[in-house]
Amino acid sequence: MAEEKATAKTSVLLEETRIFEAPKDLAENSNVMKWMKEKGFKTEREMRLWCSANYIQFWGEMAKTYADWFEPWSSTLEWKPPYAKWFVGGKCNVTHNCVDRHAQGAKKDKVAYIFVPEPTDQPTQKITYAQLEKEVNKFANGLKSLGVVKGDRVMLYMPMIPQLPIAMLAIAKIGAIHCIVFSGFSSGGLNSRIMDAEAKVVITVDGFYRRGKPLPLKPNVDEATANTPSVKNVVVCKRTGVAVPMKEGKDIWWDDLVAGKSDACECEKMDSEDRLFILYTSGTTGKPKGIEHVHGGYQVGPAQTLHWVFDVKDNDVWWCTADIGWITGHSYIVYGPLVLGATSIMYEGSPDFPDLGRWYKIIQDNKVSVFYTAPTAVRMLMKAGDSWAKKYDVSSLRLLGSVGEPINPEAWMWYRNTFGAGKLPIMDTWWQTETGTFLVSPLPITPLKPGSATFPLPGFNIDVLDEEANPVPLGSGGNIVSNTPWPSMLRAFYRDPERYQKEYWSTYWDIRPGTYLAGDKAMKDKDGYFFIQGRIDDVLKIAGHRISNAEVESALVSHPKVAEAAVIGKPDEVKGEVIVAFVILRTGQEETEELKKELAKHVRTVLGPVAYPETVLFVKDVPKTRSGKIMRRVIKAKALGKPTGDLSALANPDAVDAIPLI
Repeated sequence: MAEEKATAKTSVLLEETRIFEAPKDLAENSNVMKWMKEKGFKTEREMRLWCSANYIQFWGEMAKTYADWFEPWSSTLEWKPPYAKWFVGGKCNVTHNCVDRHAQGAKKDKVAYIFVPEPTDQPTQKITYAQLEKEVNKFANGLKSLGVVKGDRVMLYMPMIPQLPIAMLAIAKIGAIHCIVFSGFSSGGLNSRIMDAEAKVVITVDGFYRRGKPLPLKPNVDEATANTPSVKNVVVCKRTGVAVPMKEGKDIWWDDLVAGKSDACECEKMDSEDRLFILYTSGTTGKPKGIEHVHGGYQVGPAQTLHWVFDVKDNDVWWCTADIGWITGHSYIVYGPLVLGATSIMYEGSPDFPDLGRWYKIIQDNKVSVFYTAPTAVRMLMKAGDSWAKKYDVSSLRLLGSVGEPINPEAWMWYRNTFGAGKLPIMDTWWQTETGTFLVSPLPITPLKPGSATFPLPGFNIDVLDEEANPVPLGSGGNIVSNTPWPSMLRAFYRDPERYQKEYWSTYWDIRPGTYLAGDKAMKDKDGYFFIQGRIDDVLKIAGHRISNAEVESALVSHPKVAEAAVIGKPDEVKGEVIVAFVILRTGQEETEELKKELAKHVRTVLGPVAYPETVLFVKDVPKTRSGKIMRRVIKAKALGKPTGDLSALANPDAVDAIPLI
């Protein structure tokens, strides 16, 4: 077992010593500090430890704080590994907590969504909670008229427009289960998910805008539903006015479906464990995984974590830049903010249309105060330089966040300095589609280290283990696990219990049954701070050392001429692997042989000789998923002349062709 044990541990070459304290007034007036004072906790550490040790009691209190229940639960947790049931016997509906209670109360005239269309000649729309309730109810009644009942699966394939959350909330209200497929996926990706879920209805649009041009989307649905007997109807929302074929008896326009429908609709009383949605994630191999989430846990986790981590208050304007097609959008554009009764920005389009000032302008025009985006977007803006930022006033911002992948320390610093005037804290959050909410993250009171997600959040028991289930010593890395269940966790893979068991629970089952394996690696530094190192299989094996790809990439990005980097291991007879780096330079920098040597030396200076890249190659782009993760597996396959496999999850498949053979 000694050899196996070594495989989970990763060497740590770089130590981050910079620490940034939270601004005093922000920390003192934060939502989490208020709760700490009420409970009598003196320090953040004491509070985090107590909440995690008493996690069942903690989540019971949070469920009563953040959600209303039609009927109370009899037991907070029933845990029979690997299956958890939370708030057992409780009756609820997430749409009641997101919409109805606000629309029928003091927040009825509060803005729920500020919708910014991509075309600059179309006006921004503001939708209040009262308006949202009417639209949700009319669409819910429309779905009922199509025969949609509790437990039916409804597929959504739509761009970032208000009708997407309206449809989600309507589906949940009547007890059906929504399955969203990101609108950038091909018809093949949509078809496989429709087939697996056996969806009864598909909801889509005529077309969408890309860089200001209307493009059709409905034909993809026609292709995807050519051989899907479960699909009875396709509902089409008119977004662009592009001409699309409509099949009589099957296809129906959104406006026709809701015409004449009542704007009153009662919530279906759901059991806490009734399914709310299935979200398909791309597995590295095999068919996509249908991850199941439930009403009870989901109306608690996203709202609680958003309230504590991002300190969202009644007068804030919150902007999460993700697409609702991903878990980040489900949790932090729809369910979390709406349960809190918050105001959110919803932007339809590209961050660089009509130019790279678009996001700064949206922040300025709408006085955005809390901003949450992905490192890939930060690096894109960083590559373009500071000139765009200087044209706009983003001083309304008070808190920043990062999601989707580890953020390089230098990108972290640029983000803090450019968006945060050199003083705003960055909430660097680690979580997954499977977890439903943040698991490891700072709070607005936490001293920060660039590139670190800091500590497990209150109510979670997250650790880093070696192969034999021993916690790794401080200063080394291993596998991220959760030792206890949590309310917003996945409940199953849709119709695939064997894969659910194997993927998350089997690794440590014989030693510690009920230990959830996340599939990501992390290092804990000497102070216990978590530094996420990427997927377990993203590791370089060089001369007996196991080094995180992300660490070498961060070293490259710390060079002032580099915007982004991806590194892979090339097989080597002597060392096992040698490092090959694919580097994207900042705008205006010249690609020279001298610079290649300089960058390789820079990595050696930062990390030591073991991490020295044997080859540095300049590229204009690297393949990424639509959520911004670098696809090292694809880069490696292309560079080594091997099959690249399924590329349906890529945002930029053209980047694959530009990867040279090595």
